[in-house]
Amino acid sequence: MPPVAPQSQSLECEHRTEPELTAEEALRYGRHLMLPEMGADGQRRLRAARVLCVGMGGLGSPLAMYLAAAGVGTLGIVDYDVVEYTNLQRQIIHGTADVGKPKLDSAVRTLQDINPLVKLVRFDTPLTSDNALQILADFDVIVDGTDNFPTRYLVNDACVLLGKPNVYGSVLRFEGQASVFWTPKGPCYRCLFPAPPPPGSIPSCADAGVLGVLPGVIGTLQATETIKLILGIGDSLVGRLLRFDALKMRWRELRVAKDRNCPVCGERPTISDLTEYERSCCPSDLRDIEADPSATTVQALKARLDRGERLTIIDVREPHELQIAVMPNAVNIPLNDLLARAGELDPEAEIILVCRSGSRAMKALQMLRSQGFRNLRNLTGGILAWSEHIDPTIPKY
Repeated sequence: MPPVAPQSQSLECEHRTEPELTAEEALRYGRHLMLPEMGADGQRRLRAARVLCVGMGGLGSPLAMYLAAAGVGTLGIVDYDVVEYTNLQRQIIHGTADVGKPKLDSAVRTLQDINPLVKLVRFDTPLTSDNALQILADFDVIVDGTDNFPTRYLVNDACVLLGKPNVYGSVLRFEGQASVFWTPKGPCYRCLFPAPPPPGSIPSCADAGVLGVLPGVIGTLQATETIKLILGIGDSLVGRLLRFDALKMRWRELRVAKDRNCPVCGERPTISDLTEYERSCCPSDLRDIEADPSATTVQALKARLDRGERLTIIDVREPHELQIAVMPNAVNIPLNDLLARAGELDPEAEIILVCRSGSRAMKALQMLRSQGFRNLRNLTGGILAWSEHIDPTIPKY
């Protein structure tokens, strides 16, 4: 099947009856009104539109702020997390005074300050298979600002079932990408990525890092695509994936074809309702490790060290992370070097694996088990938990 050609799209919100712009609106949106592709009619379409932003993090911050500034009439925002210091490097909708408080509180305050004419609808809840269809149903465009695979697949499948456009973006380290998935006008996210990647194969931003300005670039692209969809102008990213490399300052465009065998939007779909995405994106072998009785807490490890026990503690973080925080009594063997250096370890010794938060240590545990090691323990929560409960002088990052 050939790729979907870029094309202008139209939304139902274009046809809603809206009153004329007020003098305040004409002044606020004056630079929009000067654009012949937009004008007063386009601004009224923006005012009539209902857009849902899922996530108020790195991507959600710029996209929500620009959509509010542009005059999108109703802006739904979904998040249930609280602001952390580590968020402030990229999540510009929040400030230092907001640390420890719900993200939606600071998001609402910032968006209202940007444009008090916008109606904000907040959803202080995780998006789940139980509530996704109900929440998404009342909006014209869904913008995915999430940072995890379970929610990303949930948003995609719900959009397909509801026939809603899904404005997608993602970032990691120095690279980002954006697209618009909209069935039946084009492919969906599963046409490109039919199933979640194996756990641990793609690190999170927390484990791999992200350039702080990068979500601003991709989130602004998402806001741009959303506005174009509402106005029905230009060439949308339906059927195209735009990739950005900030280090090389290069853009690449890839065509995305609609997959006739797609499990959710193909000719014979196997997904007709929403499932438990946390489980489908977390295969049984990883769940088994998470529940493994060999996992140990930081309190238990501290007690054993205080008793003078000689323990083999392997820190699988990258060397540059040791410049931020050091785990006491640990030997550093980066995860990517673990199999090559497994011969340095005593297979009969008890080995405790440590990383930043626990996810890489769980993968290390899998890797060593495949080599015949059996006396393995994963330090639950990693060095972050050690800092939280044992030694607060160790920096969190």
